[in-house]
Amino acid sequence: MKITSLFVEVDDFLKNHFWLWEIEQQVLMTNNPQKPKKRRNRQGKMSLSERCTILILFHESGFRTFKQFYLSYVCHHLRGEFPNLLSYNRFVELIPDTLLPLSFFLKSMMSSCSGISFIDSTKIPVCHVKRANSHRVFKGLACLSKSTTGWYFGFKLHLVVNDKGELLAFELTAANVDDRKPVSDLTKKLFGRLYGDKGYISQSLFEQLFARGLWMVTNLRKNMKNKLMSEFDKCMLRKRAIIESVNDQLKNISQIEHSRHRSLMNFVVNLVCGLISYQRKPKKPSLSLEINAQVPAVVTL
Repeated sequence: MKITSLFVEVDDFLKNHFWLWEIEQQVLMTNNPQKPKKRRNRQGKMSLSERCTILILFHESGFRTFKQFYLSYVCHHLRGEFPNLLSYNRFVELIPDTLLPLSFFLKSMMSSCSGISFIDSTKIPVCHVKRANSHRVFKGLACLSKSTTGWYFGFKLHLVVNDKGELLAFELTAANVDDRKPVSDLTKKLFGRLYGDKGYISQSLFEQLFARGLWMVTNLRKNMKNKLMSEFDKCMLRKRAIIESVNDQLKNISQIEHSRHRSLMNFVVNLVCGLISYQRKPKKPSLSLEINAQVPAVVTL
């Protein structure tokens, strides 16, 4: 883990965009009905950049739980890098303050479209399905849904990646949201070809994307008439497993999925940091392609 380079990257970004953070803090204080009459405006012992760095480091460390990572690794081995460490309880209390800066940081790291994109969704369960009725942390937000592996209770993460395995867009929805619903928002900056599974079959969606210069390519269902498809598109549909590999790394390496969340804000911060950690990886699942003029063009209406 290159701690210094990560800290410099985060700190430089926050310094250049810190005015957005200050505006958000002022809005929250103004709209807070339970705000105290007197509020100390003293700078914290640990800087915002240090806290963001530690949260991202957790997803690159290989530890399964943040508590073990903070108490057994950060507090014992990173005292030199972070001399003003907080107690674990205080650090967890301040995690919600990092949501907005980390979200902007992740947004700035999104890659650009290369003309070949892959879209898919993956489940994010928050508890065992048998505990869904008694679950309180995400009550009213998470819901039941059925995936290819069975029923689960939680959310659904929609991802779009390019042929290099880099994230182009993402969206978090309730588990029972149709995969086709967020496609329009996720593909605003895309062009060329977009490959998805059979869950994205929709004539109206195809026409909507085609009018914007984006060609949606999916496999056919058994009860559908056969359609002509270029050899290039057939090959790319077989390579759609690249986004499955991305989902696997996000869950098993970046730790975006677990059932120990105790607040909505910390859940979102964990997800954002996991996506940042993946986006920073030098080696990602990718295709050995050279995008050139041989790729079929999309004719706009």
